[in-house]
Amino acid sequence: MINIRSLSKIELIQACEDLGVKKFRANQLWEWLWQKSARSFDEMTNLSKEFRQKLKEKYSFQILSIAHSQKSSDGTIKYAFKLNDGFLIEGVLIPTSSRVTACISSQVGCSLSCTFCATGFMKRERNLRLDEIYDQVAILKREAEREYNINLSNIVLMGMGEPLLNYANVLAGIEKITSPDGLGMSPQRITLSTAGIAKMIKKLGDDQVKFNLALSLHAANNEKRSGIMPINESNSLEDLIEAINYFYDKTNTRITLEYCVINDINDDPLEAEELVAFARQIKCKVNLIEYNPIDLAEFQSSSSEKIHRFAEYLERNKIIVNVRRSRGKDIDAACGQLANKIS
Repeated sequence: MINIRSLSKIELIQACEDLGVKKFRANQLWEWLWQKSARSFDEMTNLSKEFRQKLKEKYSFQILSIAHSQKSSDGTIKYAFKLNDGFLIEGVLIPTSSRVTACISSQVGCSLSCTFCATGFMKRERNLRLDEIYDQVAILKREAEREYNINLSNIVLMGMGEPLLNYANVLAGIEKITSPDGLGMSPQRITLSTAGIAKMIKKLGDDQVKFNLALSLHAANNEKRSGIMPINESNSLEDLIEAINYFYDKTNTRITLEYCVINDINDDPLEAEELVAFARQIKCKVNLIEYNPIDLAEFQSSSSEKIHRFAEYLERNKIIVNVRRSRGKDIDAACGQLANKIS
């Protein structure tokens, strides 16, 4: 059976005509699919039972479902989503006093093998479809309202997978999330995080995307970065500087550099100098993130004192810097910890 949400609006109009109903029913059907986030044809109460039955006979809903969830002592909730083919992915809701952020995935597993990231030790099974990306947001939006009585305010594509290796589906999913005839969320409240694929960063610029871009940097010299992030061997820092400047010229959007501060790996004064030298070549701000240990690696987070000194050096050199404290560490929901491990 055909996945109903794989159809474009034009294809949906044709499908309605093929089933012997008027064109305007396609608009109603579209509204149920992408604005109201219907999870079955039975929910579509302004469509006749006869029409719904015809839809059921030809089309399917391939929806995500919550397999498990786990709540942290700080209020963060991690969800394992089951896909229609049985694979699991993870998403996270991160509340503060004024907003709730959803962290979503773009792939089942990951192929980039970053040595400090739990997902990097997993096999990449497949890309997520656009409706699976959309479903994560629709479900987490509902969960935010139920758990915290607050609307979902921000989305970060920082979960499992490399979004730019699933470019078409990720952008199509974001379009459904931000479109007025979709969920209608502002693209300026969405951040896509990439490990750094230069040609695809340029493509984001060519496509003049409206959402925010973050680069997982974590080291600002090629030898060190290639040692912890193999993607750097084919996407050097020089390539990334060129791509980021191209992206900025096309979109006028300042990017964020994400830098997990790992004890005795990337936290000494020389590495702070290298980060300043890198940051000065692009329009950016820096988020320093305390590293979250994982079972498969021996890395440890730097001390608060080291992170503070690192941040002070950046500030003295006129780099915009924020120190991000990790949320959900006690349930393996923090940055770099997602690995389908929910107890």
